[in-house]
Amino acid sequence: MTSRERVLKTLRHEEPDKVPIDLGAMRSTGIMAMAYNQLKKYLGMKGGVIKIYDVYQQLAEPEPEILDRFEVDVIDLNNTLGKLTKEWKDWPLPDGTTGQIHVSKYPVKQGYEWVLMEKGRPVARMPQSCYYFETIYHPLAEAKSSAEIKNYNWPFFRDEELREVEKQAKFLFEETDYAIMGGFGGNILEYGQELRGWSKFMMDLAVEKNFAADLMDKMVEVHLRNLEGYLQAVGNFIQIIQMGDDLGTQNAAQMSPKMYREMIKPRHKKVYQYVKEHSGLYLFLHTCGSVYDLIPDLIDAGVEILNPVQTSAAKMDPAALKAEFGDRLTFWGGGTDTQHILPDGSPEQVRENVKEMFKIFAPGGGFVFTQVHNVQANVPPENVVAAYETAKKYRNYPVK
Repeated sequence: MTSRERVLKTLRHEEPDKVPIDLGAMRSTGIMAMAYNQLKKYLGMKGGVIKIYDVYQQLAEPEPEILDRFEVDVIDLNNTLGKLTKEWKDWPLPDGTTGQIHVSKYPVKQGYEWVLMEKGRPVARMPQSCYYFETIYHPLAEAKSSAEIKNYNWPFFRDEELREVEKQAKFLFEETDYAIMGGFGGNILEYGQELRGWSKFMMDLAVEKNFAADLMDKMVEVHLRNLEGYLQAVGNFIQIIQMGDDLGTQNAAQMSPKMYREMIKPRHKKVYQYVKEHSGLYLFLHTCGSVYDLIPDLIDAGVEILNPVQTSAAKMDPAALKAEFGDRLTFWGGGTDTQHILPDGSPEQVRENVKEMFKIFAPGGGFVFTQVHNVQANVPPENVVAAYETAKKYRNYPVK
């Protein structure tokens, strides 16, 4: 069974020959560049280049040797195996080694911090001794009217962008047997928080509902127009389309189910149902934290795959999730806890955690192994190896 066949079978809630494995198929199943550098050293890998494809999170693209070693089954549409024509430039990592960032997103140094610029304005910064970039500019923070929303320079795909991603998708589909995930986004809540600032947009949802509705309706309009071109370009080549919207916190959802149903769900549903009506792709939603109370609504909106399955958050008990939603959701993640066990546990504790998650999530299909969110910079390489080697050992069906 090929990797692509394996992933598609588990998404149909059937047991394939093996549980599929993911490392880096989207921007919450990856590994930070410093952790990746340590992993390469631990494994004795020589040469190669650490390509940092996500500047904000400083994520490294896993090289073919790592994909093969960990028996990875799914790949990001933008993986450079597809020979994307981007220029790369050396980038100093905090541990003193060097990676590469594509030139179009290369930061500039201002004093004691790195800054990402857009149209001559700083939009994100990474202070000295910090490992991530943080957003510092919210372009609609002071907007008060529908006219200001309408006149904002909304991002639409250009024809040349769509032709490039189409070429990329066709290459990966024809030249590899990986399942391919296209990261579209489709955010509503997070997009509003990005444009307005977190606290201001949350106040909009509670108090300035008409303004919030106008803003979100414009987002939906933009998403649907972009989806039309995107699906025409890659819909015949990829198998999974990834949406994102972090709805949870550690202890609860960011909003009540009532507010979600009133303000966010109708917009999610329009975007997700467009995908279902215009393609045969499986719809993947990345949403962190405690989202148990929202899961029935997410399924109703069209979500088929849930990630990262933050099992350490409130109400996110793995066995309960599998029992209640396992016939309707594929759990993409939850393979080992990244808050406590992966960074702080022993390799044996990691192995036991992975074995337990396999026993819970794997029966009946509907499970893709990856850790809960990205491997952070402080995770020991021996723990990364313990997680993925254990996954390889126990992935054969029937899982024991």
